Amino acid sequence: MAKNKTQKQQALDELSGVLKKAKTVVFAGFNKLTVSEATQTRKAMRASGVKFLVVKKTLLAKSLADNSFGATTALPGQVALAYGPDLIAPAREVFAAGKKFDSKLSILGGIFEGVLVDKEKMSAIASIPSREVLYGQFVNLINSPIQCFVIALNAIASRKTG
Repeated sequence: MAKNKTQKQQALDELSGVLKKAKTVVFAGFNKLTVSEATQTRKAMRASGVKFLVVKKTLLAKSLADNSFGATTALPGQVALAYGPDLIAPAREVFAAGKKFDSKLSILGGIFEGVLVDKEKMSAIASIPSREVLYGQFVNLINSPIQCFVIALNAIASRKTG
């Protein structure tokens, strides 16, 4: 059923609000995604604090132009937005869902810190590990020289006693 002007304006206002408030918005293309797969994707995203919204490309283009993001390149297929208060979680969740469902969901681009970015940059953002993983890597990096020093001291001590 076709939407009337007031429904389209409400959808446009909602979309503009999303684009203004969210720190990161990922444009996700989905093709042949079943209802159960979409439901699983939404549940996984909701657990990470990410929202998933299917939009019309014409309304997205109009909203981007109205919010001074400029024109985006032609987005192929159907488009959804993944957004949330976290900077990296939306991109990471779309990327993970794409891997899980054999590329039925893919990153097409997005908005990162108020700047329109392309597919490659948004994919690079998606590959940044979570904060906990980064903390673990940092602790391992700090621990590595100390661990090597202890191993060297142990080798010297065993040589002198043996």
